[in-house]
Amino acid sequence: MELHFGRAFAALAPSLLDGVGIVLYITIVGFLSSLVVGLVLAIGRLSHNRILNVILIGFIEIIRGTPLLVQFFYIYYVVPMLIAGFASMLFGVNINVQIAASTSGIIGFAINYGCYLSEVIRGAIVAVDPGQREAGLALGFNEAQVLFRFIIPPALRNSIPVFGNYLVMMIKDTSLLAMISVQELLLRTRTFASQTFLTVEAYTILALVYLVLSIPLSQAAKYLEHRLQRPR
Repeated sequence: MELHFGRAFAALAPSLLDGVGIVLYITIVGFLSSLVVGLVLAIGRLSHNRILNVILIGFIEIIRGTPLLVQFFYIYYVVPMLIAGFASMLFGVNINVQIAASTSGIIGFAINYGCYLSEVIRGAIVAVDPGQREAGLALGFNEAQVLFRFIIPPALRNSIPVFGNYLVMMIKDTSLLAMISVQELLLRTRTFASQTFLTVEAYTILALVYLVLSIPLSQAAKYLEHRLQRPR
């Protein structure tokens, strides 16, 4: 079998470069959104309201217990139908609701990874020295101010290495978005391979691109973990 990596790379590289931009955009926006969702869920889980806790635990378990790909499909296909159905039932209007594929991906990442990150953040908050809270209260701050000024900042700082690992996972999980027609790396490569029959070359190049994106982030996460473990 004769391989043509040079020809495949020359033809595929421009398309993959555009795909990298889409992957980075969805990853960055999705990850920042998941941090917000995770923080909100973590704070809610720390509430003494039992009903709220039960609701949040149930929601988190549902999200963590279903595949990310199924959630993408649900957001992209089912949610618009539900919105249109409720609008028709409640207001008697027929509307055509569509959610862009990339937006569905960002929402899916925000919810899915937010549920996982909420447990990381909650554990980090619980692990913060209780003296931080006592010191804040002694200085005259209320509970909310103590939480956001004295508890959450060190908890998030201690969670940075874990956040880095989840960021790398999210970059790789963007390949699932090909199933809802997002023009990311996998879909572009699959289209190229089906048109040129350079299958081995195309998917090998794709794997290398993911390595180029993932390895630096993995090393950065390890470096941050090492730095944060050093005694201050």
